[in-house]
Amino acid sequence: MAFIILLLSILFAAVDQLLKILVVRDIKPVGTKALIPGLLSLDYTENRGAAFGMMVGWRWIFVAITAVVCAFIIFAMFRYGHHEFFSWAASALIVGGGIGNMIDRILHEYVVDYIHVSFFPAIFDFGDCCVVIGVIFFIIHVLFFADRKEPEKVIRRWRT
Repeated sequence: MAFIILLLSILFAAVDQLLKILVVRDIKPVGTKALIPGLLSLDYTENRGAAFGMMVGWRWIFVAITAVVCAFIIFAMFRYGHHEFFSWAASALIVGGGIGNMIDRILHEYVVDYIHVSFFPAIFDFGDCCVVIGVIFFIIHVLFFADRKEPEKVIRRWRT
């Protein structure tokens, strides 16, 4: 199953990159395109920082953190013994979204953001959506499905 989730992560990263190619081609020249006037638009933005454009200039730190987190999640996909839907989905989404944005940071020095919801101040992209939904799924897994009956057995399994 871990290999399937890894392929799904690659698919999410590919969709992220394809959407960004389309946004650069079609939205960048005009700047913005209303999809649902007053609620949802596509606004081309080059985010050189992290969330909300904070920490501009930390590009390589973000690349390193993303690489470490993705490597840890991939390692955990193969070692953790109590996966179920939410942990598998969280893994695929976080790795896929992280890799999609990491590719932008490496190739362009910024992340192409384009989704703007009128009641939310930040402009974001598909990769960001993947990561946020993945983190929510991870929290659901930890709170409701993680093995609490045999914690020593789980810890031993990680050590071997």
